[in-house]
Amino acid sequence: MLLLLLGALAGAAPAAAVGPARIGLGDRQRWPEPLTSAAAFDRASRAEILSFTAALAETQALEGPALATALGVSRVNAESVARWRGEVGRRLEDAFRSAAASCAPREPFCAADALGPTLPDAYRGWREDAREFHRVYALELLRLAALFPAPTSEILTFSPRERTGDELGDRQFVLTFDDGPTETGGTTDATLAALRRAGVSGVFFLLGEALERRVARDGAAPLQQAYAGMCVGSHGWRHDSHQRLPEWQRSVAETAALAQATFGPLYRPLFRPPFGQRRADGDDFFAARGLTLVLWNLDSQDWNPDISAEAVGARVLSLMLLWRRGVILMHDVHAKAAEVVPGLVTQGRAAGVAWLDCRRYGE
Repeated sequence: MLLLLLGALAGAAPAAAVGPARIGLGDRQRWPEPLTSAAAFDRASRAEILSFTAALAETQALEGPALATALGVSRVNAESVARWRGEVGRRLEDAFRSAAASCAPREPFCAADALGPTLPDAYRGWREDAREFHRVYALELLRLAALFPAPTSEILTFSPRERTGDELGDRQFVLTFDDGPTETGGTTDATLAALRRAGVSGVFFLLGEALERRVARDGAAPLQQAYAGMCVGSHGWRHDSHQRLPEWQRSVAETAALAQATFGPLYRPLFRPPFGQRRADGDDFFAARGLTLVLWNLDSQDWNPDISAEAVGARVLSLMLLWRRGVILMHDVHAKAAEVVPGLVTQGRAAGVAWLDCRRYGE
């Protein structure tokens, strides 16, 4: 219903032909109200959903070669794009329904035409910024769908057993961190400390090679103490594509075994493939070993050297408002994770969201 209601908006402005190098970034300072209550979160959420849906509707005019050019790819997998559009349409419908539950008479952003001429002046600065953010972000996701499954990514799943964050409840979010651990005293330790001070937990997907080095240097006991209250999963032995890696099963199994032996009860039977790349026929392997493959649906882009920590935090918050649930992808091997977490957690709590205990995720 939401996409149908917004069909008229598709012609409001031409779709931007944005290359894949551009990443959706927004300025949360343009939103005129503090996110200090559940009602404020819902209002901002409705606005983000309507803006993104309008941007997505604009891309409907792009097909075949025109879409490939806009996305900067040589060819488009039309079947994957169609499947993704269907799934994301359902998610937007569900998110808007939840956000609209708090609508009262004359409440902003409760109607499909709320971004039109009747938009109050207070929101026009936000709308100008959000229009560009959502255009770029829509093309960002469409590019992943157009390429799937060569290579695979988080954009679509092969099995209902694969987790993305869409399976969580409304307003529930999980913090996850990839690629660690760093050396003692590095950015992994800083991220762990930031989480502990904020009173939240996270899932850390560790590389076997990096973990082996740190165990050899520090031993298991100090690592168990460092990660106390957190959850540890596997990210494979090295940061290689597990879609193309001939010995991908060995990479998964050996890293899981090392993590379990090192961390004991902190270990969770969760595997995140580097880059989100995995084989379509891998589901039986994971099921037989009691492993759950975990992807994500909120990509922070904190690894990108051209994006500041402030921009990372603003992007994540906008995506939280848009999707209203999810697994947030960050990287503890970069300093931005520790910088972003405190403010993100504080603002989320003020807005009534739930930071899910990592021990509850994967149950």
